[in-house]
Amino acid sequence: MTAPVSFRAAARYWLQLGFTSFGGPAGQVATIYSELVERRRWLSDRRYLHALNYCMLLPGPEATQLATYIGWLMHGTWGGLVAGALFVLPGVAMLIGLSTIYVLWGQLPLLAAVFWALKPAVVAVVLQAAWRVGSRTLHTPALRLIALAAFLGLSLMKLPYPLIVAAAALSGALLGRWRPALIVKPGAGGHGAGRSKAQAVEATPAAEPASALAPALHDDHTPTPAHGRFSRRSLAVTLLVSGLALGLPLALLSRADGWDGVLATMARFFTTVALFSFGGAYAVLPFVAQGAVEQYGWLSASQMVDGLALGETTPGPLILVVAFVGFLGGWQGSLLGLEPGSWWAAAAAALTVVWFTFLPSFSFILAGAPLVEASRNDLRLGAPLTAITAAVVGVIATLALLFTGPVLWPQAGGGLDGGALAILVLSALALLRWRWRVLPLIGVAAAVGAARWLLTLGLGLVG
Repeated sequence: MTAPVSFRAAARYWLQLGFTSFGGPAGQVATIYSELVERRRWLSDRRYLHALNYCMLLPGPEATQLATYIGWLMHGTWGGLVAGALFVLPGVAMLIGLSTIYVLWGQLPLLAAVFWALKPAVVAVVLQAAWRVGSRTLHTPALRLIALAAFLGLSLMKLPYPLIVAAAALSGALLGRWRPALIVKPGAGGHGAGRSKAQAVEATPAAEPASALAPALHDDHTPTPAHGRFSRRSLAVTLLVSGLALGLPLALLSRADGWDGVLATMARFFTTVALFSFGGAYAVLPFVAQGAVEQYGWLSASQMVDGLALGETTPGPLILVVAFVGFLGGWQGSLLGLEPGSWWAAAAAALTVVWFTFLPSFSFILAGAPLVEASRNDLRLGAPLTAITAAVVGVIATLALLFTGPVLWPQAGGGLDGGALAILVLSALALLRWRWRVLPLIGVAAAVGAARWLLTLGLGLVG
């Protein structure tokens, strides 16, 4: 059997993962699988998929939740907290640093040229996300109709995102009860779970035969550790601490800046985001944009695209782009008695957003993991979540529509930007046809923008 792993050794791994977890949720989940299941043998393939299936049922970033779950399984509550925190914090620090550069020097000609090329590439990434999720999900006319209704409801009718999710869940529940054939792929033995698992581990290297691998520390038949056994007292303590971790900071922010102040409003809004972030970051970003851009005016749609571009270049879950949203809202707003343009206010807003976005994920894992370990059964996404996943396709398409306007027509009333359109088309081909990964695409787009700046500079000098 694999030798026990010390708390310090596990923490070193989670910190290393936090600095190198590029590639989005599929890449992150695949990295965890390759490292912990195949190489280090901290847990078996079956235990890994058991944990992953539970994380797939939850709102929030599944890779962060998976890291938290494994950390909890290895070393209890503190192990889960440290694993999840170290997975996220490097990306938070990098994104705050990049956000600082953006607000201070983002209008410099070189950076402006780089972002000019990054924006259409990001729109192509969003379109790719809609295509990939749709190709796996929209197997029946009913599911395609749900996706179309979600797109129209969010883009034209401006319905709230939680209402879209609730309507999709209700539709799925009714269809699953009365006409399941309308939402189940022909020939499939079940719904939802197979899709989610496949989507998450599609980049996972093929596992070696079980006989070729050494016994894992947490193997198929290894008993649940003492700290992992379900206890009503432990559940009550977890729920109490989670409630205090949510309520006390909200009370302090309300006292410092007012209930309707920027920080308290961000805390309430991003808690709602966390509770409704089914389907990954691209699914919930339209909800974030609807609130942050249209309702509260913390940043513009163009700045939102810039933030997504920065989020694609940093490690950690993509939903960390909310830190950029908070930073811009704090930088451009007036809070804590500070004037707009205060770095401290911006950093406080970014950290507030991160806290309230990720806190529910930790609570879900620490409260629910003992029950999951007790069951040791495959968890299945039900018909409501199948319908929600279909609605996610329409929601992601709404995000692409929101971003396309300011990218292709950057000046109000101006003409089409042909160069941006060319980059968008080439980026879409690179992702969908030539199978490029996101990070190389972002790098090439940034290089194109820099080359454009150099060309413009050279022509200016010649002129």
